[in-house]
Amino acid sequence: MASLRNANPRLKKYFKENYIPQVCEALLCGILVTCPEDPLRFLEGMIMVIIKSGLQNLLWDMCIAPSMKPNIRRLSETYLEQLFELDDQLMTPELMIKACSFYTGHLVKTHFGTWRDITHANQNVVLADKMNRAVTRYNFRLQKSVFHHWHSYIEDQKEKLKNMVLRIQRIIYCHKLTIILTKWRNRARYKNKKKEDELISKHELQLKKWRNRLLLKGASAGKSNLPEQSSSEVCLVGETPECDISQLPERAILQIFFYLSLKDVIICGQVNRAWMLMTQLSSLWNAIDFSTVKHVIPDKYIVSTLQRWRLNVLRLNFRGCLLRPRTFRSASHCRNLQELNVSDCPTFTDESMRHISEGCPGVLYLNLSNTTITNRTMRLLPRHFHNLQNLSLAYCRRFTDKGLQYLNLGNGCHKLIYLDLSGCTQISVQGFRYIANSCTGILHLTINDMPTLTDNCIKALVEKCSHITSMVFTGAPHISDCTFKALSTCKLRKIRFEGNKRITDASFKFIDKNYPNLSHIYMADCKGITDSSLRSLSPLKQLTVLNLANCVRIGDVGLRQFLDGPASVRIRELNLSNCVQLSDVSVMKLSERCPNLNYLSLRNCEHLTAQGIAYIVNIFSLVSIDLSGTDISNEALNVLSRHKNLKELSVSACYRITDDGIQNYQQTRKKIPNFAIKLIGT
Repeated sequence: MASLRNANPRLKKYFKENYIPQVCEALLCGILVTCPEDPLRFLEGMIMVIIKSGLQNLLWDMCIAPSMKPNIRRLSETYLEQLFELDDQLMTPELMIKACSFYTGHLVKTHFGTWRDITHANQNVVLADKMNRAVTRYNFRLQKSVFHHWHSYIEDQKEKLKNMVLRIQRIIYCHKLTIILTKWRNRARYKNKKKEDELISKHELQLKKWRNRLLLKGASAGKSNLPEQSSSEVCLVGETPECDISQLPERAILQIFFYLSLKDVIICGQVNRAWMLMTQLSSLWNAIDFSTVKHVIPDKYIVSTLQRWRLNVLRLNFRGCLLRPRTFRSASHCRNLQELNVSDCPTFTDESMRHISEGCPGVLYLNLSNTTITNRTMRLLPRHFHNLQNLSLAYCRRFTDKGLQYLNLGNGCHKLIYLDLSGCTQISVQGFRYIANSCTGILHLTINDMPTLTDNCIKALVEKCSHITSMVFTGAPHISDCTFKALSTCKLRKIRFEGNKRITDASFKFIDKNYPNLSHIYMADCKGITDSSLRSLSPLKQLTVLNLANCVRIGDVGLRQFLDGPASVRIRELNLSNCVQLSDVSVMKLSERCPNLNYLSLRNCEHLTAQGIAYIVNIFSLVSIDLSGTDISNEALNVLSRHKNLKELSVSACYRITDDGIQNYQQTRKKIPNFAIKLIGT
């Protein structure tokens, strides 16, 4: 088999499967041991024996007689080498290589183990040394870190202490200045008041002397049988009176002239030099209203007035004025202008707005309602009016959604808190999204007369405008309960819907949780509101104004449930006009649960009788009441006359009230001051 180590694998397989090495070994061993005379006959006989016994039972000594079998020990696969006495050839090169490899491995293993033990011992010593140094370094770094934090803390405390000392010194200094200024202010006020009192006393004395002289002249004229003259004529023919209002304090003069229109102030300035000086007080020209004289004053006088008082003007009103562009351009000279109203001015253009925006960057209030402005003006607003707070674009239909996108350019209109978009039907959902991106701080929003307004518009707006406290929607028929749900993210205090048929009780279902600070609710002419809505409104503790006019589905049950809640305690104004299902039961409940009610409207409540009117007298805080169109008579009017605090009463279209009833009522109320009664249509 040694010669077959490098043979073909197929040949090796053939040798193994047919037991050729074992057959050769057995035959060879038999010939070598027995040494037969005829080897061929011996081999033939042995082959027949092997065939009969089978190859599986073949042994190497099968061809040897039992008496001649050698007693030897097997050392290898075959005994051929020993039988031929070749013991020195037993070690083959392969076995030598294996023996050398084993000896070398054993030697390496022995020496490597020894070296490993020595190395482990040395490594333990080195590792212990490294561990000690690591512990020492860690402790050092820990101490350094702790010291660093402690040092930073100490430095921070020193800085805080230093700032605190400086702040205390500043507070003490400010307190000293406050004391000094307070003393100076009190002394100045005392001297000013003393001076004003002296002037007032002087003028009162002059006025008294002037009246006495008039009386004396009137008496002398009567004795001389002259025609009787009026006091004004006597004043004109006599000496010039010594009473001169120009000597009054400036504050008193301003208070007098503030009640006059611009036309009257100009006329007063033409009386004499003293009156002209009074009309030229700078504070008198802080607010100029040209809308009252728009039909009588020419453009050149407006230009000259603005040019003269350009440094004093703070508020300008051009409402409805038909002026030339050059006149509007003169407003740009008013550098301190804060409020500008150019609503209903058909000649106001983008070019006029450009001049004003460049000259008046401090405008806070801007009213552009019903003008012909376009996207050019919308581009100017964020560029120049950085502090703009109030903006009205009502009924301006020339700008588009792109104009609203301009509001976010530059510094933007991020300080805007009031916005009026009434009648701007061209604005789409994307336009409202642009408003939400640029005006996130809006508090008050007014959108009236806008039939294109939908729930998606409001949803796009309130995504980022979560600080809205007041919203007005009148003339928006497509607004539904979804808008109410979207507004739950805002901090609403006032909300107003009018003429909407899609608002139902579902809007008020969770109103106490979504709008806990709601104080004003206007839901006039909303046909979908029933008694269930009033029950939902009852937990609102801050509610003071409730307007449910023309909500015809509301009855006594809903109002009673509303008044049983905490909302009835603070309610001050309640409008239930045309709620035809209400009766005396509701009025009785009002007198029991509304101690702070000031204004009440029960117009056209047909089921109200004199018995219900008797309960109104028990609402002591009531100041004004509207009973127009009810079925009350003189008897009910007589009962109302006993109410001590009632100042205003409306009973128009109450056909059962007669003249006698009104006269009796007026006689009873003669002692009540500031009383007014409306009897239109009676």
